[in-house]
Amino acid sequence: MIILGCDDLTLSFGERDVLSSVSFSVQEGDRVGIVGENGAGKTSLLKMITGQYEGRGNVYISKGKSVGMLDQNAVTDEEGTVFSVLEGAFSDLIEREAELERMKKRIDVANMANLTLSDSYLSEYTMKLESFTADGGDHFRGRVRSYLSKLGFSEAEFDLPAKDLSGGQKTRLALGKLIIKPPDILLLDEPTNHLDIQTLSWLEGVIPSLPSTVLVVSHDRYFLDRVATKILDLENGHAKLYNGNYTAYVQKKKTDREIQRRHYENQQREIARLQAFIEQQRRWNREKNIIAAESRQKAIDRMEKIEAPDAESRGVRIRFTEGSESGNDVLTVTDLSKSFDSAPLFSGVSFLIKRGDHAFITGKNGSGKSTLMKILRGKIKQSSGTFEFGYNVSVGYYDQENQELNDENTVLDEVWDEYGKRTQTEIRSALALFLFKGDDVNKKVGVLSGGEKARLTMVKLILRSNNVLLLDEPTNHLDIKSREALEGALAEYKGTIIAVSHDRYFINKLCTRVLDISAKPFADYHGTYADYLKYTDAYAPQAEVSAPKNPDKEENKRRYEQDKQNRSDRRKLLSKIDRQKKEAAEIENRLDEIEKEYKEYELDYKKLMELDSERAELEERLLQLYTVTDEDERQFESRFGSTEET
Repeated sequence: MIILGCDDLTLSFGERDVLSSVSFSVQEGDRVGIVGENGAGKTSLLKMITGQYEGRGNVYISKGKSVGMLDQNAVTDEEGTVFSVLEGAFSDLIEREAELERMKKRIDVANMANLTLSDSYLSEYTMKLESFTADGGDHFRGRVRSYLSKLGFSEAEFDLPAKDLSGGQKTRLALGKLIIKPPDILLLDEPTNHLDIQTLSWLEGVIPSLPSTVLVVSHDRYFLDRVATKILDLENGHAKLYNGNYTAYVQKKKTDREIQRRHYENQQREIARLQAFIEQQRRWNREKNIIAAESRQKAIDRMEKIEAPDAESRGVRIRFTEGSESGNDVLTVTDLSKSFDSAPLFSGVSFLIKRGDHAFITGKNGSGKSTLMKILRGKIKQSSGTFEFGYNVSVGYYDQENQELNDENTVLDEVWDEYGKRTQTEIRSALALFLFKGDDVNKKVGVLSGGEKARLTMVKLILRSNNVLLLDEPTNHLDIKSREALEGALAEYKGTIIAVSHDRYFINKLCTRVLDISAKPFADYHGTYADYLKYTDAYAPQAEVSAPKNPDKEENKRRYEQDKQNRSDRRKLLSKIDRQKKEAAEIENRLDEIEKEYKEYELDYKKLMELDSERAELEERLLQLYTVTDEDERQFESRFGSTEET
């Protein structure tokens, strides 16, 4: 059943159309990931659904369905403690609990005074108590404690005033209140901001279990793969809905673009062929030639024209240069610790970074990851211990808070002030690589969005040519294309990387070393992040489970038959795909030959008509083959993996 529909939504800011004729529908129970570049209109779409933004078009929500939204920088400013704010999600249970307490107190008083209450009163109490218990009244506070813990709050923080929390903590609390008792339609705008990897993993398990229909804006590809059942792609103001998670969407979009390109090019060839035929017939200028030309022109006019695929937008282009080579020992850290007001944040941190390491500092929120980076940068002082950079080390630092930017500068001056020896053309060229073009360079830094500030900080970083990079959450505020560009640039970078990130796609692609600041004792693991997770799982305390039973003979037989059938299906489908590709190649070769024969028989009207008929049949068959082959390849990949692996 359709629970949400958007019809022809259009939204403009000034002369710029953010959304243009966006239409889609969402089925009850769908979990839709919304993706697109920064500025594509993802947040604007959510705000049109909730009525915060008004544009053209219509939003339809099923009768009686509730809608709740988590803003990108949502905070809760409610009075009360952390615990009471989240507990407030169950206000109806709290009221019913108070009523039951009053009724029970009256019953207790009556019993002590040897008074008899009416049967109807006692029956009402029993009925309300059973209803309260059935609705979770006995354990909702336990759920509150569990959610707070999973959201990164310690027991000691449960009684803190909510208004005194940091911005990130307030956002997590707002998220908790929304999902612990979710609405029918749940809109989440970048819910993974401010979450550590442990909390992200928990949220990935919670969202699929919710009874809600979910629309979530996120640049976290790992999260979208585990949560989304559909992807809504916003590009060039338009929207298209794809089935499957993020990985499936990427492949399907690539395939669809290629199919559209082929169909467009084939139609353009057909139009060109018909127009050439029309021109030829008009040159002959006999009555039957004029009739033939008019017939072909009508055929062109009747065609449903296929549009060329939209040009893929150019993302940022990034390339880091490492300058002169550092010594082999890049950074030595010995027994480093940090405390605030006598409260220890971390201690006993020791490690040696070698040239070429890609070390990622991991740990729960509040464990001191960013603090450690600031100590290494020299922005704050450690409580004890030492650290020392090695010979010929040149350090570049990416600050997730962008505190090294001057809000009063223009974009151009912010870079030029630091690199005054470079020409304005060189500075403008570097800014253009990060999509600062034209009048954008004259904007004040203070009015830039979070994503724009992140890109500006990155411009300053790549111009320095450092051989060591300290990166504190470098993917924050970057859209997916920018994250992929950054991943590619860092993968090619020959220097040393020390980074903090909660983007697991990003970590998995680059990490060669894990420094876990949350582990007790501090963990220094040489290997990939995926290997580290396997290592920690292997040594984590395991709950006792009964030994699995050996499968019986019937189960073994069933599995054998299933494997046998799968192998047979795989061979048949692969053979079918190969035959179709071979036939398509033969048709393409024959079409090339027909092109040559057109020139050879230019004055042979009868032969040209025969070639014209043959070409039309071949092109129709070729389009069929393209479509069927694409579908068969998708079916093959979904069941057996890529055909390239065979």
